[in-house]
Amino acid sequence: MPTTKRLDSGDWPQGWRQRTTVMGVINITPDSFSDGGRFLASERALAEAQRQLCNGADVLDLGAQSTRPGAEEVGAEEELRRLLPALQAIRQHCPEALISVDTFLAPVAAKALEAGANWINDVSGGRRDPDLLRVVADAGCPVVLMHSRGDSQTMDQLTTYTDVVTDVKEALLERSEAAIQAGVDESQIIWDPGLGFAKTHEQNLQLLRDLEQLTEGPKPVLIGPSRKRFIGAVLDEPRPKARLWGTAAVACRCAQAGAAVLRVHDVSPISQTLRMAAALW
Repeated sequence: MPTTKRLDSGDWPQGWRQRTTVMGVINITPDSFSDGGRFLASERALAEAQRQLCNGADVLDLGAQSTRPGAEEVGAEEELRRLLPALQAIRQHCPEALISVDTFLAPVAAKALEAGANWINDVSGGRRDPDLLRVVADAGCPVVLMHSRGDSQTMDQLTTYTDVVTDVKEALLERSEAAIQAGVDESQIIWDPGLGFAKTHEQNLQLLRDLEQLTEGPKPVLIGPSRKRFIGAVLDEPRPKARLWGTAAVACRCAQAGAAVLRVHDVSPISQTLRMAAALW
């Protein structure tokens, strides 16, 4: 499934690797954990994309398959039916925007890149569909390899680690090697330790406390803490949208540790949080 895209400097945010950049989340799904259904219509997804770009988003991350615990997988055809109208509208109206597509299926990645996506963000790190890595290699585009185990139905039962930070780093190194073997250039790879994916609340906190073990490694690191359950557990806050201040605290820690990207729903307040954090560390 070849594409015609090749990696160039335009695929990276301004100030890349010199500051913690912001990836804005746009879920084109009916069942995402905190905003399912809000952006299913392409015109609403476009309006949200424009709002996020105005509020400081460096990259937009479009996802048409929910990856929350317990989510049902819809398959490539339905994922593309949801995704492509929004992606095409955003690319048409925001030609300079960096667009990431959150998918673990090669056919979706290929069609997304053909439609103008810049990055592929794979929550399985290439485990679920190894052909995705070949699509990325052919496209020469950035790819986020996230640490996870199992799938949405099984991951909460797969939280046993010898040492969660060491084990996650070793698994990311393994997935990076698999990507390189598939033809992906090392410079394309971004790591994501997968907060909330096959981790307990305490394991998520441990990854954040020891984040330098990842950020001082060989790859730029993306962190996706936004509104997640472990923040709710610490704050005793069951409402995902009410976890903004917990997310902001995590954002400060990520900036302190040198994370390259923070993936969030609340772009404006987190962009301001990161700007202030940058003045302090």
